[in-house]
Amino acid sequence: MLRGYLNFVQGVSVNWCGRLGVILTTSSFVCVVFFELARLLGIITSSFVGLVSYMLFPALFILGLLLIPIGWWKLKKQTGKSSRELIETKFKREYVTPSFGGARLFRTTSILIIVSIVFLSIVSTRMLAFMDTAEFCGNACHSVMNPEWVTYQQSPHSRVACVECHVGEGAMALLDSKVNGTWQMISVTFDLLERPIPTPVHQLRPARETCEKCHWPDKFYGQRLKTIARYGHDSASTQLFTTLSLKVDIGATHKRSGIHWHIAEENDVRYASVDDEREKIIWVEVRQPDGRYHRYTSTDGAAVGKDASSVRTVDCVDCHNRATHIYELPDRALDERIHKGILDRSLPFLKREALQAVSVSYTSRKTAMKGIANHMNGFYQRYYPDLARSKAMILDSVVTVLQGIYNRNIHPEMNIEWGSYSSHIGHVGDGGCFRCHNSTMVDEDGNAVSSDCTLCHSMLSNSNVDPFQYLQPVDTSSLDYQMHLYLQKEFMKSSGTPVM
Repeated sequence: MLRGYLNFVQGVSVNWCGRLGVILTTSSFVCVVFFELARLLGIITSSFVGLVSYMLFPALFILGLLLIPIGWWKLKKQTGKSSRELIETKFKREYVTPSFGGARLFRTTSILIIVSIVFLSIVSTRMLAFMDTAEFCGNACHSVMNPEWVTYQQSPHSRVACVECHVGEGAMALLDSKVNGTWQMISVTFDLLERPIPTPVHQLRPARETCEKCHWPDKFYGQRLKTIARYGHDSASTQLFTTLSLKVDIGATHKRSGIHWHIAEENDVRYASVDDEREKIIWVEVRQPDGRYHRYTSTDGAAVGKDASSVRTVDCVDCHNRATHIYELPDRALDERIHKGILDRSLPFLKREALQAVSVSYTSRKTAMKGIANHMNGFYQRYYPDLARSKAMILDSVVTVLQGIYNRNIHPEMNIEWGSYSSHIGHVGDGGCFRCHNSTMVDEDGNAVSSDCTLCHSMLSNSNVDPFQYLQPVDTSSLDYQMHLYLQKEFMKSSGTPVM
């Protein structure tokens, strides 16, 4: 077989074009086999090798196959001889003499064609499988996708493949993703992409085809307790709690309660937003029991008079818009690390100084790392020199954690700063729930969409030292005792506990 191949190579290397084709096909084939064996043996694990092995080398292999007949065609044109005459000239007689099963040249050519088809089929299958891995998505376009890759690896969905949400199931979904991916590659190559990458991503598959494969709305029920710890800017970084009993069910049909009521199959909620960005809502409408829609229109100046370029039905990602690629705000990032004990709040004014250190608009990542270290070390050396010496290791650990927070959330190469990507979970500022649930969203009769906090959660504490402040006996001498009593009764009623 090897001898037949060598004779075939010698025969088709008729000019520089044919020789180049032979070199490309042979070397590409050998390299793919070598890298694949190295990958299977665990010698090579880098995802960048997959880019070369499954995309570059197969492309060179196909190019080489095309150059061989092109070289043959060029020789025919130069000599004016027929293919038969050239074959008899370039190959020995025993290779072109007819025999049982065909001439040896025919058998060798047939075997090589079959090997090429099998090789390209296997590589194509491996390429598709490789392109479906999270490593490919995160590392193929490192400078562009690195922020998403960093946040993905620390997200609740870090074990869910990117294609599960960004591609979905079915041949058409796969085709759409490849067409979109081709444009993305062109955008990266010619630097046509926007920085930061604009959101929302309109090409995502519908949530019912992706999210609801695991998260089944009809099975959301009951309440979920959530305690949020916040820390003050005082010397002790005082801990305060906000505790919510989240009503995660879909509620009763056409009764406006329960967080997931909005996506229950029988409750159709539609809306239009300015420039289809899902931030400023122009109008929202809800299907009534008789099938008609009741509309609420925004009277906010930012939305009045705007045309609805598209109408969207509310689904999971309208609230969980950062379900995976979660960018933190500095205040909350610090609170989370302090609460988990990663940041030691025994250091005086830890929260205040840490927030100042990470919130500075640094010119580069290198400058940020140095600036964070200088700020923290400088503060404690200046005002608490004894403590800076006795707790030097703790201070070093704090600096490392703060640098990690910065590196996770800030990416200068993509113009990603604090707050570049906002989350619609909750109601920070006028975003999240308050996009629709606000006093400016009114119907024809002037009635506004309800913004009652207890629609979606009972409140057991609101920035109090006690995480269950409103379950304690009511102090009638307190200024907020009426609110305390109201929230206590509301929780008792919603949880089915008899009201005392």
